[in-house]
Amino acid sequence: MKKLLTPLLLSAALAMPMTAAQANDEIGITPEATYELVQEKRDEVLFIDVRDPVEIMFIGFTDEVDLNIPYLMVDRSQWDAQKNRFRLYQNPDFAAQVEQALIQRGLDKNATVITMCRSGSERGLPSAEFLRENGFPNATYVINGFQGDSIKAGDNAGFRIQNGWQNSGLPWGSKPNPEKIYRIDR
Repeated sequence: MKKLLTPLLLSAALAMPMTAAQANDEIGITPEATYELVQEKRDEVLFIDVRDPVEIMFIGFTDEVDLNIPYLMVDRSQWDAQKNRFRLYQNPDFAAQVEQALIQRGLDKNATVITMCRSGSERGLPSAEFLRENGFPNATYVINGFQGDSIKAGDNAGFRIQNGWQNSGLPWGSKPNPEKIYRIDR
C-alpha cells in the first residue's frame, strides 16, 4: 500500500532536503521519500540518474527520474588494475548539464536536485556534494541508490537485494526510456 507523506512533511522535505535524510547522512534522502517528493512536487524537483548509460542498460531504470546525466563515465580504453575495472572519469559538463536541465524546466540552481546512482556511495553522494560545491545548495542524493547494498554473508552474499530503489517496491523496469537516457547524439 502506498504510504504518502503528510503535506507538512512533504513541504519540509522540499524546503530542506536534509530533514528527509536518514540519521547517518545529512544530505541523503531515502528512495521512498524521493518517490513521494517527486510525485507531489514534480514541477519543483529535478531527479537525475547519474549512472553511465551502459550500466543502466544492464541494471535497470526508473522512469520516475527526469533525466540521466552521468556524473562518472566509463573510459573503455583505460583499465584500472587496482580496482579491476575500466577507469571512470568525471563528466566535465555535469554541472552545466544539470543547470541546463533546470533551466528547461523553468527552475534555477536553488531548486531541489536529487541524484541517484547504483548504491549511493561512489556517484550519488559525490555528485550531490559536487553540485553543492558548484552553486546548487539543495542538491541531495538517494541513500543506497537504485540497486542498494550487497548482502555481506550467507547464501546471497554479494547480491544487491536489500534497500535501494529497486528493492523498495518502487517502480522500475529493465529498459531505459530513450527520451531520458544520456546520449552523445543529442
